[in-house]
Amino acid sequence: MVGLSVGEKHFIKGGIEQDLRTDGRKRYTYRPIYVETGVIPQANGSARVKLGATDVIASVKAELGKPSPSYPDKGKVLINVDCSPTAEPAFEGRGGEELSSELSVALQRCLLGGKSGAGAGIDLSSLSIVEGKICWDLYIEGLVVSSDGNLLDALGAAVKAALSNTALPKVQVASAASDEQPEVDLSDEEFLQFDTSGIPAIITLTKVGKHYIVDGTSEEESQMSSAVSVSVNKQGRICGLTKRGGAGLNPSVILDMISVSKHLSEQLINKLDSEIAAAEACEEDEF
Repeated sequence: MVGLSVGEKHFIKGGIEQDLRTDGRKRYTYRPIYVETGVIPQANGSARVKLGATDVIASVKAELGKPSPSYPDKGKVLINVDCSPTAEPAFEGRGGEELSSELSVALQRCLLGGKSGAGAGIDLSSLSIVEGKICWDLYIEGLVVSSDGNLLDALGAAVKAALSNTALPKVQVASAASDEQPEVDLSDEEFLQFDTSGIPAIITLTKVGKHYIVDGTSEEESQMSSAVSVSVNKQGRICGLTKRGGAGLNPSVILDMISVSKHLSEQLINKLDSEIAAAEACEEDEF
């Protein structure tokens, strides 16, 4: 937990009121974003994202599985976040477990929409191989290495970068009787790049006093009344929404926050896409 004096709290709130934050940014300005891909060789895809002093890693492991009987034409995605105790003293013990659970649920909501996958930023039907019999199961792991606020957005960016770095082996399916499990052969040479065109960016607006800010630091977040996270894809479609903080929000305020998020998402996605492309070009040069 960030311990601030009364003067520091007034300074943070006063700066946000004047549209000049303690690090010189305006309310809707992000810290520099750094992306590195292919950081975990054993994974099917991985990425590291740094947002100021916040540092997170995401990895994707793909395994063949059986679709859920309720959604036979879709694959499955499971998201889990772990907060390293070295990232923040408060992450030791229950504090870290609760935050890990909260971030895992928020990422699920923002990237996977409802239970059916309707409105999902990740297209679950693209993970189907043989309807009702074989699909891809994606296990997405997030790790918080260092924390200085805005963890959800950083993790969302890392997941997007890790998925763009993910290659799934081409699957050859041998024909089988309708009541039998078909045999599959995974190619060692041919891979399909995971389609990330619909994957959203997560924009969290943190309300401090009467105003909201993006990419809040830990100090700024300690002064928030509430925060709304909206995931928006390249087409401007909202894929998910989650709120935290005890203070209630007027529906008109939430609508305004969604509008601001949609406006900001375009520049964030463009920035992320260019950083991911640069990271992948750098990774290719190393081979």
